[in-house]
Amino acid sequence: MTLQTDADGRLVHLLTLEGLPRPVLLALLDRAQAFADGADARGALAGTAVCTLFFEPSTRTRLSFQRASQRLGADVLGFDAATSSTTKGETATDTLRNIEAMGVRGFVVRHPGDRAVAELAAAAAPGTVLVNAGDGRHAHPTQGLLDMLTLRQAFGGDFGGRSFLIVGDLLHSRVARSDLHALRTLGAGRIRVCGPRQLLPGEDVLAGCEVFHDFDAALEGVDAVMMLRLQRERMEEGLVGSLEDYHRDYGLTAARLRRAARGAVVLHPGPMNRGVEITDEVADGPQSLVLRQVANGVAVRMAVLETLLARR
Repeated sequence: MTLQTDADGRLVHLLTLEGLPRPVLLALLDRAQAFADGADARGALAGTAVCTLFFEPSTRTRLSFQRASQRLGADVLGFDAATSSTTKGETATDTLRNIEAMGVRGFVVRHPGDRAVAELAAAAAPGTVLVNAGDGRHAHPTQGLLDMLTLRQAFGGDFGGRSFLIVGDLLHSRVARSDLHALRTLGAGRIRVCGPRQLLPGEDVLAGCEVFHDFDAALEGVDAVMMLRLQRERMEEGLVGSLEDYHRDYGLTAARLRRAARGAVVLHPGPMNRGVEITDEVADGPQSLVLRQVANGVAVRMAVLETLLARR
């Protein structure tokens, strides 16, 4: 039993993919695939209210959670921190409890603080469900799930015989952490990471990974390349030189991509810094699965919300 699972191992919240049992992860992916294939979802959450409680900006995650909630028949409440009482000093916990008092039991939360969503889950009333939509550098579990769904569609579920490369600013990336947890759980054959030394996290995060600083060497023969955004808003000055230098050393171009395995796929969680970590030719090219990731985000978030809220 943990904060996100009950005594029977069922999900109570979705806070992280770390430690999530493989059967639970696979069940979420299977249900998401069913929704991606057109499974009827109408009325699954009729009469249920879901609040998107975002304390950071978002486009894809917020809108896809709203779309997922609507497709399940839920009532959706939007929350904008910039125009809320948080600007007057109200805490996130008080905000949650006040919205709970309105009869809302589903919360999709994005927050700049590491593990902030878990802290809110611990303070929530019994029966309230929280989904982590990204907290600090810590976790972004639904992004990890949609990335795995996209890869499973590309590879037919065979992760053991494949090699995966995550490139860029892993130090500040909650997406990278969730992807690494999921890849390990799904039995990925080889996991490589690549980036400047100053933008790679510690050994605890990278356990079991092959670490590269030479992007060209890291690309050799890999089946999937997962690019990350350079998160300049989260880093101290001096961690990278110029954007031009970063692109030269760690930007994915069509010429570089030819070092990967034939038919290798390219992912990016967005937003993309075109011309920095990825070129237009690759982002919009035939090996790019970026827009499929976005489409799969709705299906994955439907599966998560249904799993957590439908039985309530």
